[in-house]
Amino acid sequence: MLTLLQTDPYEGVDAMSGAAAAGLGMGSMIFGLLIYIFYGYCMYKIFQKAGREDAWAAFIPVYNIIVMLDIVKKPIWWIILFLIPLVNIYASWVVNDRLAKAFGKETPVYTILLFFFGFIFVPVLAFSNDKYDSSRIPNDQ
Repeated sequence: MLTLLQTDPYEGVDAMSGAAAAGLGMGSMIFGLLIYIFYGYCMYKIFQKAGREDAWAAFIPVYNIIVMLDIVKKPIWWIILFLIPLVNIYASWVVNDRLAKAFGKETPVYTILLFFFGFIFVPVLAFSNDKYDSSRIPNDQ
């Protein structure tokens, strides 16, 4: 007769591989948290340059978008556009364009760089000597 051998599916897996996976997960979480804090600080600096007293809002998800819409002179209902797939790309483009114009970056090249490489150009905007001027933003709603 043929006998089926039952084997343990976890045989050969030691505790070290589980610990390594946990360490990798914790390291990724800490790295992500540091990136979030740095990006929030950059937005905090931009909000301060825009004269916002609630610059702390840069660290609050969703509310920071509402504050950004106010800075770039867009109505608050635009927050809905950020929830619609593909439409959110357009809304993000418009917000980045108006933000670039508010800081004196009139060329479309800076809008493109801010849109595609925001992880580089948001800190550049935050730590540069450029001044925010709301009169540079078009008044169209």
